[in-house]
Amino acid sequence: MKIGCPKEIKPQEFRVGMTPNAAGEAVARGHEVIIETGAGMGSGFDNDAYIAAGARIVDTAEEVFATADMIVKVKEPQAGERKMLREGQLLFTYLHLAPDPDQTHDLLASGCTAIAYETVTDANGGLPLLAPMSEVAGRLAPQVGSWTLQKANGGRGVLMGGVPGVGPAKVIVIGGGVVGTHAAKIAAGMGADVTVLDRSLPRLRYLDDVYGGTFKNQYSTAGATAELIQDADMVIGAVLIPGAAAPKLITREQLSTMKPGAVLVDVAIDQGGCFETSKATTHADPIYDVDGIMHYCVANMPGAVARTSTIALGNATLPFMLSLAGKGWKQACQDDPHLLEGLNVHAGQLTYDAVGVALGIDVVSPAEIVRS
Repeated sequence: MKIGCPKEIKPQEFRVGMTPNAAGEAVARGHEVIIETGAGMGSGFDNDAYIAAGARIVDTAEEVFATADMIVKVKEPQAGERKMLREGQLLFTYLHLAPDPDQTHDLLASGCTAIAYETVTDANGGLPLLAPMSEVAGRLAPQVGSWTLQKANGGRGVLMGGVPGVGPAKVIVIGGGVVGTHAAKIAAGMGADVTVLDRSLPRLRYLDDVYGGTFKNQYSTAGATAELIQDADMVIGAVLIPGAAAPKLITREQLSTMKPGAVLVDVAIDQGGCFETSKATTHADPIYDVDGIMHYCVANMPGAVARTSTIALGNATLPFMLSLAGKGWKQACQDDPHLLEGLNVHAGQLTYDAVGVALGIDVVSPAEIVRS
């Protein structure tokens, strides 16, 4: 199979869909790998590294899309990229379709087959291709939140760990999954007073058993959230419903109950955000003020640490990429029901229920697609 990897064009996105090591693994299995020139530079991988792995370098994204049977990316295809997709072509990347009707309609119109990293599952009910970026984003959230808390950036001017005689910042993490756990660990490691909210009692028991001496946890209700945010210096939104739009957990009206200069970090912004006042921002202009509350809503947070993120993501996606290339997407999905969960679009049909519900589009069963 011809596997193509274009350079990412989303603003301030420095990751790349394929590392030289991944390219080498694919080439060793008889596949042709086509890389757009400079695609890996933002992650510290130059053209020579890909050439040494056996890949072919081409000058433009147009050449990649025109030549490849499978396109491997990081972020969802931008409008110009979607125009280059064609019927029968396989797209393997993050999609986050539920809050993005324009992308969804363009993918349907292209006739391509699109498998989304974020909805591939595993035998434990996890999301193995989302997990590494969730780990990165979770660990980044307190870091960028503490920067936003600085007075020069519009924040309250509170130091995360305080100093002797002055208390630490109070941090509320909504969601105790991968993002929330990593966010809480780092915030607590910075010395903050951290409370994690979650609606799963088994998860709360796990957090208490493992991290009980590091941070607190509490059952999540609307009332508990409303009470805790009043005293918070930072709130990290870390809620995920796989493939679906994120629920809105803090309303605009509630901002008036918070301390002026408090910070909201919305890690769920890729799925539309979990605060009513969230809107996607970029690394170039990451924060904005609503009613005196600072919002950090960068839609590709892991892109800030591109090398770490690219290698972590590549480690997770490589086995699936090789399976898709070696067997073809249909056979690979027949053999692996967890990979089948990643199928979101095929030949003009939507195949993921949560996206259909969010956008009001009829859905065809992915199992029916692979049987046909």
